[in-house]
Amino acid sequence: MRADTARPHLSAAFLATQDDPYPAYAELRARGPLSRAELGQWLVTGHAVVSTLLRDHRLESRMPPEYTRLTLGDGPGVEFLNRIVLTRTPPEHTRLRRFIGRALGTPVVRRLAGQIGAAADALLEPALDRGRLDVVTELAVPLPVGVVCDLIGIPTEDRPEVLTRVISLAKVFDAANLTPADLRDINAALPWLHDYLAELLSVRRDSPGGPTLAGMYWEESATDRLAVADFVDNMLFLFHAGFETTMGLVSNGVAALLDHPEQLRRLRADPALVPSAVEEFLRYDAPIQNVIRVAREPVEVAGVKIRAGRTVLLLLGAANRDATVFPDAERLDVGRDPNPHLGFGGGLHHCLGTALARLMSVVVFERLAGAVEVLGPAAPRVRRRHASLRSYDRLPLAVRAR
Repeated sequence: MRADTARPHLSAAFLATQDDPYPAYAELRARGPLSRAELGQWLVTGHAVVSTLLRDHRLESRMPPEYTRLTLGDGPGVEFLNRIVLTRTPPEHTRLRRFIGRALGTPVVRRLAGQIGAAADALLEPALDRGRLDVVTELAVPLPVGVVCDLIGIPTEDRPEVLTRVISLAKVFDAANLTPADLRDINAALPWLHDYLAELLSVRRDSPGGPTLAGMYWEESATDRLAVADFVDNMLFLFHAGFETTMGLVSNGVAALLDHPEQLRRLRADPALVPSAVEEFLRYDAPIQNVIRVAREPVEVAGVKIRAGRTVLLLLGAANRDATVFPDAERLDVGRDPNPHLGFGGGLHHCLGTALARLMSVVVFERLAGAVEVLGPAAPRVRRRHASLRSYDRLPLAVRAR
């Protein structure tokens, strides 16, 4: 099967920022599993090929140093990207995942269910009193931010300032749209956050242990303990990933239900469908639209040889609408089963916060299916524009208690 070469101007970033990228994804899938894109990149669209390449160790997620310097200059953002778990390879990657997994593993996350439910109820109460809820700013962001702050050990009074800085730092993951002002924000946020988390870590040195990552850090033996810089940068990445994924999953899911009111009625009639609905939201409008990989050596895909050094964009959003895997793939079905979506990626670098994002989303949609009646939009929704993440900036609803 040959790769399409007719549209080299296409980019994954362009597709991800569209209001509706799915017709373009369908066109690309029809042309074959691989398509040429700008700058010699490859776009991969079919579910089978994307799933295989997510697990192919010949592809790595660390970008060449020349690329990161070109987009970020010589500021602290380059060092940050080089230290986070997303760009590391074993054995460093293994150590980082093991440590972070202690706080984000499924057994730990399940114990947070009551705490997350109480936090969601507290956020929803004032919205129900006034009859209006912005799903993004009043629920889908503050809920995961509070939970991740608890996991790291950030005191309540410090959280607004920390969040402001983390939002500035998050621009480092949208290289395609960076402006000089964004670079200044990144370069100002990182030193402040480094100093803050290093001090937080220092304070916990004399009282190791406990449920927070800052407390767990000092439980490690001196030989197993991460370097402070590695710990700090990966806590910042965890903070970013923790609220980004949940924000996209919740806001995209609510928007999908607004566009498919029959599925919302179905969910209200049978709240037991909430877990499968969350999986369907991950498939239907994935919060992570694409992931980038670099070929460390030549890789042959569907009869096409990808040369070493080429970048490969795995389009999760396109793979999740592949009709050879998902019957009636363009239709939202909150009871879809089976549902082998790739909404959280896969392989070595699959999303660390999957269990936490799933739990928070289930909690939210249980409320929206039960205690909260969504009357409809209260104002136009505002789509966020990002090169790889799909969500909303604002999603105002008219609501009332049921």
